[in-house]
Amino acid sequence: MANHKSAKKRAKTSEKRRVRNKASLSKVKTVVKNVLDSKDKESADVKLKEAVSYLDRIATKGTIHKNNVARKKARLTKFVNALAK
Repeated sequence: MANHKSAKKRAKTSEKRRVRNKASLSKVKTVVKNVLDSKDKESADVKLKEAVSYLDRIATKGTIHKNNVARKKARLTKFVNALAK
């Protein structure tokens, strides 16, 4: 366990961030899954818009790297566009 005052503070803040990041990453998985579970183009477009918005928000905060977010958005968009065919 931490002995110094600053180390104790870092342990507390690290735990808070860990919990917050875990919740964010869990929601990322959920919104991606919602898009992939869509059967028709209309509902997929709505869910894609929500997913892209959330992914951008997470990238801005630095929880996920921006290139990782870009890759996820590209794959989801490709999936939704394939539903139209």
